[in-house]
Amino acid sequence: MLVASALLSARPESTQRAIPNNSFAKGETMYYKVHYGLVNAADATIELSDELHRVNERPCYRATVTGRTTGSFDFFLRVRDTWRSYIDTTSILPQKFFRNIEEGNYRKKETVDFDHERDVAVVETRKRDREPRHGTYKVPDNIQDLVSGFYFLRTINYDQRRVGEIIRVKGFFDDEVFDMDVIYRGRETVTTKVGSIRAIKLVPRMPKNKLFSGDNAVTVYLSDDRNKIPVLIQAELFVGAVKVDMYKYQGLKNKLNLVARN
Repeated sequence: MLVASALLSARPESTQRAIPNNSFAKGETMYYKVHYGLVNAADATIELSDELHRVNERPCYRATVTGRTTGSFDFFLRVRDTWRSYIDTTSILPQKFFRNIEEGNYRKKETVDFDHERDVAVVETRKRDREPRHGTYKVPDNIQDLVSGFYFLRTINYDQRRVGEIIRVKGFFDDEVFDMDVIYRGRETVTTKVGSIRAIKLVPRMPKNKLFSGDNAVTVYLSDDRNKIPVLIQAELFVGAVKVDMYKYQGLKNKLNLVARN
């Protein structure tokens, strides 16, 4: 018993960070229209479940991002995508990530389990008509998936950031670690379907890919208030411009700061 107690007491303490969060809580949902040029191409939602979930013995927010094509786009390229992250309420790090992709005839299901004590990510990937593929990958401290990474950006105090400053975040996507660097570009007032909103302007540096046109192809606007919710996203694709515009919201932790009309 004495030996066992000594071994247990010698185990390293948890190294997970603690991030103050005054921006979001369970039950929050935002709704978006996705425009391709002048055409309404898809609907999207970003939501936190009404209850906390326990993953790896840690309390977690369950954050779900869904997207689905509408109208003529649904006829030519049917999309039903779901991205889900179980985000540790203390560290704002992902404990588990899930992705279900349905785009035309393409199907992919992926589950990533994060072990932040050992700094590894365990991945299971399933594609249509193929055997499941498994892999274990070494990752750096404080690794984010794409969903939890955006929630982490909402916890930052941008009053303490300089315009042009780079926020450096390590991300894990498609079995690879990449630099999810985000440039803070100051404040602007943007027009959305819910009204004019004073916003924090962020430009994530995109890794080389076949979708986005250039390193600075995406601009994200977070509400310049305590919520810091994404209210507008603009993207330059090789096939044209896309705008993701919030039209409804509910369950925000704080009041949304709309610009008063004259």
